[in-house]
Amino acid sequence: MYQFKRTDSEDPDFHPLVAELDKDLAIRDGEEHAFFAQFNKISTIKYVVMAYEKEIPVGCGALKKYETGIMEIKRMFVSPEQRGKGIASMILAELEKWAKELGFTSCILETGKKQHEAIALYAKCGYSVMENYGQYAGVASSVCFEKKL
Repeated sequence: MYQFKRTDSEDPDFHPLVAELDKDLAIRDGEEHAFFAQFNKISTIKYVVMAYEKEIPVGCGALKKYETGIMEIKRMFVSPEQRGKGIASMILAELEKWAKELGFTSCILETGKKQHEAIALYAKCGYSVMENYGQYAGVASSVCFEKKL
């Protein structure tokens, strides 16, 4: 059984998971990692969902205001040994619920084309591919998604 906690980026349980995520992304992104990393700073993130199993943090995800009515999903990660159990879908659902409670009407996100598991997750959870937005416009290795809440 998993427990979920709403918190912010100052939560000490969030930092080790983000460090694991960044290590994984450095490998997947290769030479493009520095470009993507600049958009993934956590200091301004106010909305974080943590997933726990028996009080041990096993996953996380975050929301960041993109513009009026739109939240951006950031920093989605589940520990490798915990994958395949539906934790990411539950984190995403909690993030969407929170965004809706805050008055937002849609969520957007960017992921890398090499992140096949992430692409499958977002498609399964009702996200549709959209034109690359903002800093990701014209980036061939990115795929962006959106979902109306």
